[in-house]
Amino acid sequence: MSTTSSHSKSGSSINSKTYLLRTQGFLRSQVWIWPLLAAAMLAFVGFGLRGQMERTMNRQTAASLQTILAANTEALREWSRMVKAEVENMAADDRVRELVNQLQQQLKPGVSPQATLLTAPQLAALRSRLTPMLERQGFTDFAVLDTNTVIIAATRDPLVGMQSPQNFEAQFARVFTGQTIVTHPFPSITMLPDSKGRLRNGVPTMFVAAPILSTNGQVIAVLGLRIVPEKDFTRILAQARSGQTGETYAFSRTGVLLSESRFDDDLKRLGLIPDTEDARSILTLDLRDPLVDLAKGRQSPKRRTELPFIHAVSEGMAGRSGENVAGYRNYRGATVVGAWTWLPEFNLGLVTEMDVAEGMRPLRVLRVGFWFIFGLLTFGAVLVFVLMRLSARLQAAARRSALKAKQLGQYALDDKIGAGAFGSVYRAHHALMRRPVAVKLLEMETKNENTIARFEREVQLTSHLTHPNTIALYDFGRTPEGVFYYAMEYLEGLTLDGLVKKYGAQAEGRVIFILRQICGSLAEAHEIGLVHRDIKPANIFLTRRGGMPDFVKVLDFGLVKANNSGDQIELTAASTTLGTPLYMSPEAVERPHTVDARSDLYSLGAVGYFLLTGEPLFHCLTLGEVLVHQLKESPERPSARLHKLVATDLEDLILRCLAKDPAERPATARTLEIALARCQNANDWTREEAEKWWQQHAAALNEKTVVMAPAI
Repeated sequence: MSTTSSHSKSGSSINSKTYLLRTQGFLRSQVWIWPLLAAAMLAFVGFGLRGQMERTMNRQTAASLQTILAANTEALREWSRMVKAEVENMAADDRVRELVNQLQQQLKPGVSPQATLLTAPQLAALRSRLTPMLERQGFTDFAVLDTNTVIIAATRDPLVGMQSPQNFEAQFARVFTGQTIVTHPFPSITMLPDSKGRLRNGVPTMFVAAPILSTNGQVIAVLGLRIVPEKDFTRILAQARSGQTGETYAFSRTGVLLSESRFDDDLKRLGLIPDTEDARSILTLDLRDPLVDLAKGRQSPKRRTELPFIHAVSEGMAGRSGENVAGYRNYRGATVVGAWTWLPEFNLGLVTEMDVAEGMRPLRVLRVGFWFIFGLLTFGAVLVFVLMRLSARLQAAARRSALKAKQLGQYALDDKIGAGAFGSVYRAHHALMRRPVAVKLLEMETKNENTIARFEREVQLTSHLTHPNTIALYDFGRTPEGVFYYAMEYLEGLTLDGLVKKYGAQAEGRVIFILRQICGSLAEAHEIGLVHRDIKPANIFLTRRGGMPDFVKVLDFGLVKANNSGDQIELTAASTTLGTPLYMSPEAVERPHTVDARSDLYSLGAVGYFLLTGEPLFHCLTLGEVLVHQLKESPERPSARLHKLVATDLEDLILRCLAKDPAERPATARTLEIALARCQNANDWTREEAEKWWQQHAAALNEKTVVMAPAI
């Protein structure tokens, strides 16, 4: 009626009015469009310059890290050459060679090597010969292994006569081929003094070892001199470092820290090493990425053994050298920049790192300056834009105020009874017939091509539905000011959501009575190819109609999907999850473009579950939890939820509707309605029972009448 008149009156004048409105909007926008364009140009140029400067700074930072790493690598190699020369001189000493040869001759088959060697005068003589040399060169202990890897001489008695442990043999294997080596740090195999002078096992130690050669050049034994890693090895790596947060450390092929961290106190506070006085990070800390910044009080999401190695260590363990100035997490979870390399001659890797905030401080200063200048111009542009938007809103408010005093076609507005994201609902009355109606308006602020298309589509699709349990649409139109509206029947009563929240779980007979009516409404929609997609308690209204109590009205076909509507589908399915999560089917969550009528039956099953138990399917706190439960969890049986018997046929039918696989649900709404009618309690809720309930609660309903206001 009004739709036809509205379109006929606008006729040929619509195009000219639209063109005029667009021209006026463009002229109004000229005040702020130029500052925005200037800001955009500055952003384009500024971001280009900033990118170039950032690349330059990154190259400089990478070069600085590589310089520090190279300096530490060369210092380590120089120190290695020095200690190798010292042990080679001792191993080449004629007196040392003679005493070692004599000790080897003391060994007898079947006689304990320890008993023989400890009493041999040659051991005392060898100790007397080597001890002054050790003290002069800064070594702490020595050990001599024969070709059978038996320790025939050592500074400490417990080692003498021992068969070298397997890992000890592996460390010295190359020496028996004539090479001089420096081992990487490893835990001691015997009692040694720690940093506090207390004897204990597992003290970090390392050796420089050289072969002892016979007069004809054959390897007869190996001389190893012990080095305290914390005093020599770690000290060398600490010589070159950058800033307050920089450090260089060594790691093994298994990702274990081989040098002492400069952050041991922090590591104790973070729980990465024991919080004891003698605890050290060297040889105890796995260099793994905690995935979070531990210094900020966060907990790592995985067990320590499940964490990956930090980026630099992972690359080094694979034998690759490189740098990273984009930032990665170190073993404390702090974001750092770093450079790394693998040193095959030492069988270890080196990493040089510093916190990204310190490494990129010059770049940050440049960024602050850029953003300050850019911000000034942007602020001016935004200020003009905000003022224009404020002016537009004030004008829209004035239009709304004026609108309330006018008629929308044949309808006079009374009270506002609902509002949503895209529009408002008013109670109104027909100017001539005086019939109360509900009028839905499209808000001026949200009016665009998509919202207008959705608004019109809602009207068009709902107008095809004539079932008495579906909300009736009376009229549609647009005012001269461009306000879209439609009129529908005005209802008094309450939604199923309000019913359960106020009166609790409902009797089985009443649940069946309500569900059958919803099935009737959906059956009509499904038969003409429409899927509602938002069946939920808040969209099902309970009212009295034509003297019939407990009369159901299905509301809000705004999300309805037309299975054969072509491009129309995109109006409601563009990059969003449609529907209410607690009542959405699994396929609506996972594949929203593929839903069909059986998705509505899942939602209807969830509504039935809510009516029967007084609670939704799942008790979840977040949207993510709800969606996961809809996909993977089966709801508890209503009888178990209620802790009482529920008719098996009704309970099974509701759970069939809630099947994750659409093929396991009732085939159609008609099929479901027939199955509900056959339930044993289907006739328990009579018209007399319903009338009695409405009369009993009439006063409460009249105190706060819930007026039909479709979800918007």
